[in-house]
Amino acid sequence: MTLRILLIIHAIITFAAGAVLVVAPEAIPRVIGIRLAPGTFLICYLLAGAEFSIAFLSFYGVRSRDAECLRLVVRTIIVFHASTAVLEIYALTQGIDVTLWGNVALRVIVIALFSYYGGVLKRRDSSA
Repeated sequence: MTLRILLIIHAIITFAAGAVLVVAPEAIPRVIGIRLAPGTFLICYLLAGAEFSIAFLSFYGVRSRDAECLRLVVRTIIVFHASTAVLEIYALTQGIDVTLWGNVALRVIVIALFSYYGGVLKRRDSSA
């Protein structure tokens, strides 16, 4: 696998998650036992906006030839997934269904993949 392939896969999955959050807003929350009333779908729509933005970032990263830009793309994706994992763990401490641990695990895998293929752990900026 290469970073570009990882970015394409990530973009497709992230875009699909955003689309599901718009088309069937109750589907993803229902997996962890959360029932949403139609009036609360705005939360899913806002999350879909974030998913579409991260998908765009991933697709942009595929096209970028600039190393600094690619590092920024990779680091932003890592921060997105790391912060979301921390917030999901916080939600778990608040009594959310333990099924959410699966999503936390997937985020850790995504962080590890982007860290490895994005070279985050291998190279340091030499301009310091």
